[in-house]
Amino acid sequence: MGLPREQALTNWVQQQLDDTELTIHPLSGDASFRRYARIHSKAKTYMLMDAPPDKEDSQPFVAIDQWLDSHGVRVPHIVAKDLAQGFILLEDFGDILLAQVLTDDTVDQYYQQAMDQLLQLQHLPINDPAQPLPAYDVDKLTQEMSLFDQWFVEKYLNIELTLAEQQLIKHTYDLLANTAVIQPQVVVHRDYHSRNLMVLNTGSNTNTHELGVIDFQDAVVGAYTYDLISILRDAYVQWPAQRVQTWMQYFWQHLPAHQTNDKTLTDFAREFDFMAAQRHLKVLGIFIRLNLRDGKTGYMKDLPLVFHYLLQEIKHYPELKAFDAFLQQRVLPVFLQKQPESQAVIEDML
Repeated sequence: MGLPREQALTNWVQQQLDDTELTIHPLSGDASFRRYARIHSKAKTYMLMDAPPDKEDSQPFVAIDQWLDSHGVRVPHIVAKDLAQGFILLEDFGDILLAQVLTDDTVDQYYQQAMDQLLQLQHLPINDPAQPLPAYDVDKLTQEMSLFDQWFVEKYLNIELTLAEQQLIKHTYDLLANTAVIQPQVVVHRDYHSRNLMVLNTGSNTNTHELGVIDFQDAVVGAYTYDLISILRDAYVQWPAQRVQTWMQYFWQHLPAHQTNDKTLTDFAREFDFMAAQRHLKVLGIFIRLNLRDGKTGYMKDLPLVFHYLLQEIKHYPELKAFDAFLQQRVLPVFLQKQPESQAVIEDML
């Protein structure tokens, strides 16, 4: 960010907050061209997004933030914006991720709050012309799953798939994708987990604080189980299966009647597992792509948990028996050989 932009940014923020004494503290940015800074002004703090318009189109972010905000979803309120310059002033959600405060004692309250907020998100209109969202359709779901065979199986494990195995994988992808699109369709955050929920300092005297939602710009219209999976079978934290079952049942009991009146909890659990398998196939591929293509190695330590989830999700269903055998016989042994340090971990999980 050159000096002219720095000066323009400073002048704009001073004007918006009517404060020439404010201070700007740059924060580490993400992988995009966006930069962030925390603004201290008159005993309050704000978050500044600096997104050069020739590099980043901020309009989609602004539109969906304002749409979610207007419907009561706890996203950062936009205080001011100048899209021509690429400056957005936001409510400051602080620095505490939900992942940092989860313990055996706090998780029930926090997850109930996260699920309540998710239920609220799912009540939003999916055909609102004010904020059209793309469909999480069969093509998109299948494209995501294909990251598993392209990156995890072939590029990382160097497994050369036979024609029969390729056909089995395609059949499995078709089954999982088609199961997803016949579920009730709702607004889906798409990455609703403990690193994308912020713990807000709201001055509450309770043991838990209000949760704020970030990283919502890729929202779609998709299956009603998808976001629930993201939080309950989080790639970054694991909870006992019985506890997850209890939380899933809570969510099930609070769904609108028209979504559950012709189903049992067992039916919902099947939808949950099939959708979870789709997500975790995708995540395995994404983590490897981040490592091999982008040089981001930090996700490699999370592979055993995600693989464990996948194996658990498919093992009870006759329709997925052949794919389960493929994973157990062809993929898992090579993975454990590739990551010997993970062997004890994943075998303990299994």
